Amino acid sequence: MPENITNSMSERIDNDAFVDLVMQRGGERYRDFAWRRTTDPYAILVSEIMLQQTQTARVERYYDEWLKRFPTIAALSAADNAAVLEAWAGLGYNRRALALKRTADTVCEKFGGILPDTEAELLSLPGIGPATAAALLAFAHNRPAAYLETNVRAVFLHEFFPGEDNVSDRELLSLLPGINELVHARGISARTWNYALLDYGAYLKKALPNPTRRSKHYSRQSPYEGSRRQKRARLLEAVLAGSAGPAKTAADLALHCGYELAVTESVLADLAAEGFIRQRAGGWIT
Repeated sequence: MPENITNSMSERIDNDAFVDLVMQRGGERYRDFAWRRTTDPYAILVSEIMLQQTQTARVERYYDEWLKRFPTIAALSAADNAAVLEAWAGLGYNRRALALKRTADTVCEKFGGILPDTEAELLSLPGIGPATAAALLAFAHNRPAAYLETNVRAVFLHEFFPGEDNVSDRELLSLLPGINELVHARGISARTWNYALLDYGAYLKKALPNPTRRSKHYSRQSPYEGSRRQKRARLLEAVLAGSAGPAKTAADLALHCGYELAVTESVLADLAAEGFIRQRAGGWIT
């Protein structure tokens, strides 16, 4: 390990020292991703949605292909749900794909196909929460923003709350205005600063017991194998695969996936309620 990263301070690090430390350690570990080579708001939005609960290595395999297939927010809006879900297949948490599609539809309907550039307008869009809005402001528009995602959270917990448990995001967010003001005063761009936070945080999570476990909002993800999430993914994949032919019934899908009929019908009902699939002639299609 190139330096001692154990934080055993009895007092919080001050803001000046924090900025110095993050710029040094984050800068040393800069990660080059395709979404860091653009300032196009739509391309950055795609990356932020894909990166939610998904590792960067997997997102890298999908990102470029997605933008080739849907190069603009208008192209995404014009696509049907089946094409969107097909392009997303394998990334997991498929509801993110439909949320991104709904965002594209709303932007085309209300904003002339151009993503807005204010926090309030961004937060009015379906599928965009505070972290995604902040990412768009920072990475697309190079503006200071309250960007708090899992890697950033790891940095703040490690440096400002060493040894403390059950730390709320509210406490972390209260630190951001003063730090962002200092970063701006030093002439550090919002992009550079937030990339450094992300890269230092990614390193901390590998080098230490994950600091985010000390967050009040941390929850361990349940195993995927055998879970309802897995059943949702497999059944949706089966419906997508059969969309070109006759609609498959619940019994067909249960047999194909090896699930009990009652479980299959329950999962299909959930997928239909969320807009993933629909019934036709007694069967299911996207």
